[in-house]
Amino acid sequence: MPRKRAFAPAAPAFDQPLSDLNITPLIDVMLVLLVMMILTLPTVLHKVPIDLPQGYAPPSETVTHPLVLARDGTVTLDGAALSDAAMPARFKALDADRAALLVMRTDPDARYDRFDQVLAEVKRAGITRLGFAGNEALVE
Repeated sequence: MPRKRAFAPAAPAFDQPLSDLNITPLIDVMLVLLVMMILTLPTVLHKVPIDLPQGYAPPSETVTHPLVLARDGTVTLDGAALSDAAMPARFKALDADRAALLVMRTDPDARYDRFDQVLAEVKRAGITRLGFAGNEALVE
């Protein structure tokens, strides 16, 4: 007796157009765009506050006060040693003098955290007439 063969159900005929929309590529593109926005927006929105000069004309009798940060972290102002405790009072006095211009020169081997501490004291005193010297090699 011949065996009966089990046939799979008949596949549907594809003679009619599919009415279902394939949204998988659309979802893939949207996810890629979402990931790109997540990665790029924080860098675009990150702001560093910088006080730029607003057309300030220095007085003709400008007096330059050199502030030197040495390699070992010692600070001198006008050639005299300046302690951390005396910094705020000396910087406030410089800020009160309209003819004073503070010029900061830092040894290239000085520690950055010490430079940051001194610069923070300058900012706390409200000094806006500040220049940096010794960076000529970095301008190239």
